[in-house]
Amino acid sequence: MFSQATPVVRNLLIVNGIFYLVTHVLFTDLAGVLAGYYPSSPQFQPWQVITHMFMHAGLGHLFFNMFALFMFGSQLERVWGAKRFLNYYLACGLGAFFLHEIVVGYGFYATYGTWFPRVEEIYPNLGYSASMAQARNMFIPVVGASGAVFGLLLGFGMLFPNTRLRLLFPPVPIKARYFVLGYGALELMLALDNNPGDNVAHFAHLGGMIFGYILLKKWQKDREVFY
Repeated sequence: MFSQATPVVRNLLIVNGIFYLVTHVLFTDLAGVLAGYYPSSPQFQPWQVITHMFMHAGLGHLFFNMFALFMFGSQLERVWGAKRFLNYYLACGLGAFFLHEIVVGYGFYATYGTWFPRVEEIYPNLGYSASMAQARNMFIPVVGASGAVFGLLLGFGMLFPNTRLRLLFPPVPIKARYFVLGYGALELMLALDNNPGDNVAHFAHLGGMIFGYILLKKWQKDREVFY
């Protein structure tokens, strides 16, 4: 499988694997430095806008994202070439983070009346340790390549709409276009459901698809290479 991956996809697989090894085995404290935090969190750092998409919560999370990256990303890289594929992948990941943070910020605004709440202002009587504990409850980090991967899924569905995918569920071949539409609709439904027990960043998934669609349409409009 690894030998069949295209160059950029292969390097992305390696980088994601290294990040997982470093943050889950070698230097676990780095997880809090590289995950993506909301800008008003005391743990936010500018580089997290990029590094968060190479972080994963567990082996299952890593495996499914990397499998999808290999399956769909390799096909897209063969069509677009390395540079365009990497630009698309990163743009989808950044777009996913951007939409997710907007949704999180709106939640803060609805609760606290500000888009950028600070724990010391909301709870002025807490000590440092208690403030940090409260901050960890308020500012939940986002991790994973899922936003970028959902952008790849969207791209695959647009470039190869009639390709039949064989899935475990439903256990019948389904055209890529219908799979993408169905998956997108499911993510939207789950995002709007806003289940407190659901720790999946559904709006990030949608953000990856939305930004991927915008970028593909721009390429198409500019009459750049689009097969």
